[in-house]
Amino acid sequence: MTDDPRHQLQTGDALLVVDVQNDFCPGGALAIDHGDTVIPVLNRWLEAADALGLPVYASRDWHPAGHPSFREQGGPWPPHCLQDSPGARFHADLALPAGVIKVTKGTRFDHDQYSAFDQTGLAEELRKRGVTRIWLGGLALDVCVAATAVDARNNGFDVHLIPHAALPVTPEGGAEARRKMKAAGVEIAAYA
Repeated sequence: MTDDPRHQLQTGDALLVVDVQNDFCPGGALAIDHGDTVIPVLNRWLEAADALGLPVYASRDWHPAGHPSFREQGGPWPPHCLQDSPGARFHADLALPAGVIKVTKGTRFDHDQYSAFDQTGLAEELRKRGVTRIWLGGLALDVCVAATAVDARNNGFDVHLIPHAALPVTPEGGAEARRKMKAAGVEIAAYA
């Protein structure tokens, strides 16, 4: 299998970039080690998907102040991706095409939304566009990427993790995420 997206993308596919936001990249409030290194890989896929006229989606955490995922509210994370803050912006080097569809999540006060499919209407939107297969990557592999991939499978989509396009919060978390995704039927290349 080649990692050239032009040889893998086809009609019925969509590209889903998960949470490549400033707060998850080096210097951010919840930085993933070397998180920005996924950007050049994703940019190749973004360019190829756009050239083929395939739908491109980009999810983003968009937390209100006092979000339940924040430590101050009893959650596991420091405050991050606050609505309209610089940390919530997509990374400047991420080359999102003009037609990208943004999927906003993490806005609720009663629970967190790790998955881009959690009460966002994304599954219905993809079906409306005739999408049957999703290629995805982003941050972090062991949190929002894994949750999104498993939910996509649970919604009946074929799912492929883009090689070298997702990094975990921890190596242990990454290994566990790969196990969960494989168990759910997500296609993961040996070098992903």
